Amino acid sequence: MTKNRYYSGPPSDHFDGARFFNPGQETTDRGLRDMLRWKLGGAAQRWPKVVPVTQTVPDDRVSGIRVTMVGHASLLIQAAGLNILTDPVWSDRASPFAWAGPKRVTPPGIAFEHLPPIDAVLISHCHYDHMDTATLQRLHAAHAPVMAMPLGNDAIVRAAIPDARCVTGDWWDAIVLGPAVTTTLTPAYHWANRWPSDVRMALWAGHYLTTPAGSIWFAGDTGYGDGRIFADIGARLPRAEVALLPIGAYEPRWFMAAQHVDPGEAVRIFRDVRAKRALGIHWGTFQLTDEGREAPRLALATALSTAGIAPRRFVAAQPGGVYDIAAGDRDERDATT
Repeated sequence: MTKNRYYSGPPSDHFDGARFFNPGQETTDRGLRDMLRWKLGGAAQRWPKVVPVTQTVPDDRVSGIRVTMVGHASLLIQAAGLNILTDPVWSDRASPFAWAGPKRVTPPGIAFEHLPPIDAVLISHCHYDHMDTATLQRLHAAHAPVMAMPLGNDAIVRAAIPDARCVTGDWWDAIVLGPAVTTTLTPAYHWANRWPSDVRMALWAGHYLTTPAGSIWFAGDTGYGDGRIFADIGARLPRAEVALLPIGAYEPRWFMAAQHVDPGEAVRIFRDVRAKRALGIHWGTFQLTDEGREAPRLALATALSTAGIAPRRFVAAQPGGVYDIAAGDRDERDATT
């Protein structure tokens, strides 16, 4: 039997003793033949090489909820006086190599040296566009934050940062980040690896953040599947003030559907979990898939119109964009306003 190099634990409904999996869902594993079929298909749209960004300088602390888009899945969440980063990537490439791999077309919405004191980092999984150990090393040296992540990911982080303050959990586990602040790891339909030899050896998850100022749900990377996990999240957890939902990296669908939602599916998740507002993330920074850079934003607008949801309730977040979230925002009954 294959030995898991990152995690050792009893089998469960999403761990077979060696690898994690998505229970009851389509496999996300793709072989060389699938990769060649995709890459030789020639359907990738051309992206601009650089998109200018107006960087912002955040306040040191915020008493309410403020979310600042850094880029891709990297966001600064400021809530109840705590500063939290999601999947921080400040490197130029989402790759194990400095000289190859997807290169960012937008600079970070916050310059690294302008970050406020960082208390915690939420990591969803170990793909290079979400776990950037070079950035984690910089954060550890400058801020020494606690780093919360799903099972197995700590082994990868500690290989780069031996004294990192890692805390891990399984789906539905709660991790304490500060006074009255916790993150609950939520299921996702995805997969994870750093190399071809470690596929699905570390778990993937979202983070449901509970704070005195309100709750924030960071979905991580996910496909939609049969939607059961999102209905479950909506039933088990209080309505989030804001959901941070992926809307990009979804074409071609035959290859990506099991692991990345498209904007229409992101709108379905928004409704399933009953969030009050949403920000669309995971688009426009790294060209990972075939769709054009602006396609997710435009498709989101169409999906919201079709669903009868007011555009103000689900916004495609832009790097450098600052979004103040008012607790108790009106819900879906106000969809046309």
